[in-house]
Amino acid sequence: MRKENSTNAVNEQFLFQVCELNSAVAMISGRWKSQIVYSISQGNNRFHLLKKELPNISEQVLGRQLKELETHAVIVKKEIPDTVPAGVKYVLTNKGLSLIPILESLCDWGKTYAEGKEITVCPMA
Repeated sequence: MRKENSTNAVNEQFLFQVCELNSAVAMISGRWKSQIVYSISQGNNRFHLLKKELPNISEQVLGRQLKELETHAVIVKKEIPDTVPAGVKYVLTNKGLSLIPILESLCDWGKTYAEGKEITVCPMA
């Protein structure tokens, strides 16, 4: 956790006030968050399923990323009834669900340029 008065915290607050894009990027920034959100949307909604889907992520990092996504109300943790020990699943909120088409568009954009699309300089308007 960083201090409220730290330069990083002050700069972050300033950027969030300047443009909501900065706030949105902060919510999904991190190596794994976008893939976690997408995986949950595909039905991998329990910790062990996410771990299986993303084998290179450590349990500690997965737990931390899930907690951060909860903090930003992208997902919620729900108890699965009648399970012993109590089972937990992760569910996308409407905020998280609305993020899926954006993530898919970013994925398509990334594929386009990864596949060698020519990059040119756009003429000045």
